[in-house]
Amino acid sequence: MKKLWNQYSYAIILFVLSFLSAFILIFQLGESENNSYIKITVNEGDTLWQIAEDFSDKHNLSADEFVTWVERNNGIASGRIYPGDELVIPVVEQHEANLHTELASSQ
Repeated sequence: MKKLWNQYSYAIILFVLSFLSAFILIFQLGESENNSYIKITVNEGDTLWQIAEDFSDKHNLSADEFVTWVERNNGIASGRIYPGDELVIPVVEQHEANLHTELASSQ
């Protein structure tokens, strides 16, 4: 047994640490901040900063954090968005129900 430990101790330790890290990440992801996501379509003249302002009452991020989040999660390089692009943006869950109500009443 000691010979086995001496030969594979680094691999065993790496495996245990990887397993523990994965378990912790899964546990923390399960306790997310009540955020939900909606998909929007970019219109002519829209910017990420404008979208951050338009949805400021529907998320709990600063404009800078919102833009960074949208860039990172939508694969956007240097803030360039184009009309017709579909973006996933974060919204707080309680606002999502209100947003659906607003959209339904406007149609």
